[in-house]
Amino acid sequence: MSYSIDDRKKVVTYVRNGGSVTSAARIYQIGRTTIYEWLKRKNLSPIKVEHRQRKLDWKALERDVQENPDARALDRAKKFNVGINTIFYALKKMNITRKKKNFVTKKERPKKELNIVKDSEN
Repeated sequence: MSYSIDDRKKVVTYVRNGGSVTSAARIYQIGRTTIYEWLKRKNLSPIKVEHRQRKLDWKALERDVQENPDARALDRAKKFNVGINTIFYALKKMNITRKKKNFVTKKERPKKELNIVKDSEN
C-alpha cells in the first residue's frame, strides 16, 4: 500500500519526538517494519521501480525468440539457466505469445474434403 508523503512525515515526526514505533504503528495502522524503513531513509517520497535487475537478460531472450521461434520454453529455460515460469513471465511481459498450431481431426473436416481425400486415394 502506498502512503502519502504527509502521512509518512506525521509518523516519522511522532517517532522522532519520543513516541515508540509500536504505538505509532497502532495509532496510524501501519506496519512496524514500514516505519523502521521510513526512519532509515532521508527522502520519504515513494520509490518507483520500473524494471528490477533480474537473472534473465530480456534482450538476449528476445533475440533468442527471433532466432529460434520454434524452441520450447523448457529449452529456453535450460539455455538461460532459469525456471520455466521465468520464461513464461518474461514472454508475457514482452507480449510474445506461443506459436499455436491448428490441428484438425478427421471428424472436424467438412465432408467435401473427406470425399476429395477418398477419391485421390483410389
